[in-house]
Amino acid sequence: MRVRILRLIPAIALASLLGANAPALAENLRGTAAVLQAMDKVTARISKLEAPIGETVKYGELEIQVKSCRKRPPEEPPESAAFIEIFETKKGKREKVFSGWMFASSPALSAMEHPVYDVWVVDCTIGKSAASKGAQKATKKR
Repeated sequence: MRVRILRLIPAIALASLLGANAPALAENLRGTAAVLQAMDKVTARISKLEAPIGETVKYGELEIQVKSCRKRPPEEPPESAAFIEIFETKKGKREKVFSGWMFASSPALSAMEHPVYDVWVVDCTIGKSAASKGAQKATKKR
């Protein structure tokens, strides 16, 4: 029974993020990429990653795929959430270590449990990604 309730927590949090019980709120914005932070617990090194929707980003032995990223509009209290799948390649075998929604305001609500790595959502990028903006700036300089 307790396990069932614990499994419902991310769904309840997502419903509140998406405004299921809120009166006439603005629609959430769909992101083009998720801004993540990842930590290697062995070296205590933290890295900031930008993971475009539908693409795979590597961090150590992890492969991170962001399937969706949502963000509340600026006039509402800040919140970002991303549906993420994380795989680990170990001894030539690819194994799924996390699949679910992660919330920027409550990283412990739906956290990836891994002995070496931590990954959490910071924000969603709306519009063009930072990588493509940088590429455009480099092109304009020529």
